[in-house]
Amino acid sequence: MTKLYHWLYKYKIYHLPFWCIYHYLWWSLSSNPFEAVYNIFYSPYTIKFLFYVVLQAVGVYFNLYFLIPRFLEKGRYIPYVTSVAATIFVTATLIIGGYYVTAWWNQLPFEELFDRPAWDFMFFFKFNSLPSTAASMTLAMSIKLTKNWIESKQRAQILEKEKLETELKFLKGQFNPHFLFNTINSIFVLIHKNPDRASESLAKFSNLMRYQLYDCNAQQIPLQQELSYLENFIELEELRQEATFDLDVQIDEDGYSQLMIAPFLLMPFVENAFKHVSQSQERKNWIKIRVRTQDSELFFSIKNSVTAFPKNHKEIVTYGGLGLKNVQRRLALLYPDQYQLIIDQRATFFEVTLRLTLTSEKVSVPIL
Repeated sequence: MTKLYHWLYKYKIYHLPFWCIYHYLWWSLSSNPFEAVYNIFYSPYTIKFLFYVVLQAVGVYFNLYFLIPRFLEKGRYIPYVTSVAATIFVTATLIIGGYYVTAWWNQLPFEELFDRPAWDFMFFFKFNSLPSTAASMTLAMSIKLTKNWIESKQRAQILEKEKLETELKFLKGQFNPHFLFNTINSIFVLIHKNPDRASESLAKFSNLMRYQLYDCNAQQIPLQQELSYLENFIELEELRQEATFDLDVQIDEDGYSQLMIAPFLLMPFVENAFKHVSQSQERKNWIKIRVRTQDSELFFSIKNSVTAFPKNHKEIVTYGGLGLKNVQRRLALLYPDQYQLIIDQRATFFEVTLRLTLTSEKVSVPIL
């Protein structure tokens, strides 16, 4: 029974009874329930009924799964309204063909079947197919938007429920004492060797602290600010570790001025790479970081060499004290259906690839 239910739900077979019942009720409005049943199953009008069911279903799903994600959810309201109106018009027009196919299939005069001349196309369009199509489109869209609203409310409740616990973990893992003390010590040593560089490093360290204490409290921050924080962190890590590895960083400088992101979303991956990069004396050690944007899409990848078959094999997937599951959980809560995270762990390297859909407006979500 469970398998049957899963199959019906997976392939949305349960939609078929819904559409049949909907059109049955619509037909009942112009006659009576018993006459409607007879016309659907035992009269020549069955073909016309199928045209309504199939074509309106196609129009509705085109709106739900193409037009809404492509236009409405991205705030492109004028193209969306225009596209919906065109979809309703085209669907209602194609449905009229069902009247003529019905007459042809049953080899009966059109006027005898529908009590109207065959040339009176606009009558059936204006009083039958157009209102029915508009009603089905509105009903389906209302159900879809209501479902999305309920899911959004449920997700907000989950976020609120988990907020305190996650924030405590996050605050505990904000500062890595090892990084903190070693960076201060490295700057202290640098003061005597290169005062100018020490001053610059201290400024970066100050910006890093300010970001962690104050800036990251916002729900959404400019992507440029997050990337500047990463660059400061990378430069200080280079200073702290005294360049024991090759670092290749490529951050696209264009295209993200208006994009917003939840703070500290990329940081755990970068911190993990520096934490677990190999320290081999026999072969090359390296870290490669790539960041670019295309429209509202952020593409982030980070790859680092690791010691072959490390003893701390399980530790590699621990990100900034939060753990891989918590990082994935945060992405799932903040960016549902808007990200793709790929973790590739091999014997000699570890790679993270993240594709994330961002927005140019501040989204009201709790910060984790």
